[in-house]
Amino acid sequence: MSIYDFEVKDADGNTVSLSEYKDKVLLIVNSATECGFTPQYNQLTEIYNEFKDDGFVILDFPCNQFGKQAPGTATEIKEACRINFLVEYPIFDKIDVNGENENPLYTYLKREKTFEGFDEDHELTEIIKDVVAKIDADYENNGDIKWNFTKFLVDRDGEVVERFEPTKDLNIVREKIKELL
Repeated sequence: MSIYDFEVKDADGNTVSLSEYKDKVLLIVNSATECGFTPQYNQLTEIYNEFKDDGFVILDFPCNQFGKQAPGTATEIKEACRINFLVEYPIFDKIDVNGENENPLYTYLKREKTFEGFDEDHELTEIIKDVVAKIDADYENNGDIKWNFTKFLVDRDGEVVERFEPTKDLNIVREKIKELL
């Protein structure tokens, strides 16, 4: 099984095969428009614009599981992202990334790269640790997505090579993308 075996729905309800992204470097992110990490949209847009001509794509999956911070329909979220953050990369249907209704793509991603901890240098790390611990006291010992803006980096061969928690400095993410390109 590879990333290319999955089909997902875009924000308009159309089925999209991830095989359409063969030979591209992908950054797959679960997002939310009303989160403390929402300003990452600006940096993600910059990274996308910097590398899109080199075979890089961000695949954005809105998720309302963490603090109900992705309200509205997928179409409304897509429009808000286009207007407020100038997002041009693909935005998909709103999904669950954990639990009974989790999207199979995320089951696969979490199996490929598990949780390795939050970045201790980030200003929101202690806050996010406290919030996540209240939801899942054993969060450090499982691969579940912990919060909005968790990212998975996929190489041109479809291999999941890295997982970045929302506290990871996006300049580090940018450098990892550049290495794969």
